[in-house]
Amino acid sequence: MLEHEEQNNVNIVLVDDHAILISGLKLLLQKRKAFQVAGVAESGKKAMELYKKLKPHLMILDISLPDMNGLEVLKHIKTIDENAKIIVLTMYEDEEYVSLIMEAGASGYIPKAAVDEELYTAIDTVMEGYIYLRPKEVTSMMKFRQSKGSAFQLYSSLSPREKEIMQLMVKGYSLTEIAEKLIISIKTVDTHKTRIFQKLNIHKKSELVEFTLKNNLFDLPS
Repeated sequence: MLEHEEQNNVNIVLVDDHAILISGLKLLLQKRKAFQVAGVAESGKKAMELYKKLKPHLMILDISLPDMNGLEVLKHIKTIDENAKIIVLTMYEDEEYVSLIMEAGASGYIPKAAVDEELYTAIDTVMEGYIYLRPKEVTSMMKFRQSKGSAFQLYSSLSPREKEIMQLMVKGYSLTEIAEKLIISIKTVDTHKTRIFQKLNIHKKSELVEFTLKNNLFDLPS
């Protein structure tokens, strides 16, 4: 059970770079006197700074941010505070993405398209110490985890450096440009490329791009 103070006052930090969505969330939260918006961040960097400064009871975090992937923000905050309560908002609803979010330490997940009074239920559930997932997401995650050889499992087999190089390749960087950006030799980049192709069972860059986009793996953190 929550402490009495928390029952009467849940301080919340909102993280999203869309002013319209932030305004909508504020209006929704204001309908419950217990919910207090303690701060708003429009970028991942500011979100992390606000969390450290305000230590809110809850953060509502958008995954798509202009400066960094929201998953990086989630993982960073969970590193400094393993008890942090974070509900993720995202436009993606496929099982691989939901699984990735929850495994990163999210306390709950709500698709942006479904943000309405369901948010109250999600907040109440999370503040009581439980994980919030809708039945659809629970079923999807179970199916995903039971699926062998899935795209996400293949992606997870890559090392952090291989994931980094894969993302740069998909964005159109040449091996030379990747070597310069990461300050490593072209030979090292080429070795990583070979290992990436072997692990993902692909044979050329166009297949890598198709694999990444088809499975919503673009711009995932390493």
